[in-house]
Amino acid sequence: MSLVLLSAAAYLIGSVSFAVVVSRLMGLPDPHTYGSRNPGATNVLRTGNRTAALLTLLGDALKGAVAVWIARWPMGEQSPDVLAAAVALAAFLGHLYPVYFRFKGGKGVATGAGILFALDWRLGLAATTVWLLVAGATRYSSLAAISAALTAPLAAWWLLGAGAPSSAVLAIALLLVMRHAANIRKLIEGTESRIRLLR
Repeated sequence: MSLVLLSAAAYLIGSVSFAVVVSRLMGLPDPHTYGSRNPGATNVLRTGNRTAALLTLLGDALKGAVAVWIARWPMGEQSPDVLAAAVALAAFLGHLYPVYFRFKGGKGVATGAGILFALDWRLGLAATTVWLLVAGATRYSSLAAISAALTAPLAAWWLLGAGAPSSAVLAIALLLVMRHAANIRKLIEGTESRIRLLR
């Protein structure tokens, strides 16, 4: 029962879109209506408000981490690893398909990062390092996210072994890459936009 309840709670937590919440609180337009129409930190940054983008990034990352941290508490006879894996995946799905916003969610980069750090800080650090290196070298946020996602399952297997958490990381990575399908096409066509440093 705890597995079902925690997974449901994690999905609801994941469904909170901080891009939308922060934008409303700061009087910015709905992120669904401009740029990539993706409710994420990168799109919020297109408004020129770096504070809003940072708050979105932190909020989306923390909601994934908090869900996993809660599942790590002793919960009856359920394996902590199984609980953490189920909750991690549920929170990620909540971000991708939020019940509060007609199931129109983000691509999951920040939420995925928060989940990885909560599962094992070394795992989060590995993925974040890859993101920073690729983003710095190419200035493509999407390519950096895809590269980090492809790295995460390998790092999880190396650090955590074969088990429920590693399986959850693999599922999350595949979902994240799928959500970047349009970006992959643009990268191939050479039309993908690069990260711009706003003044």
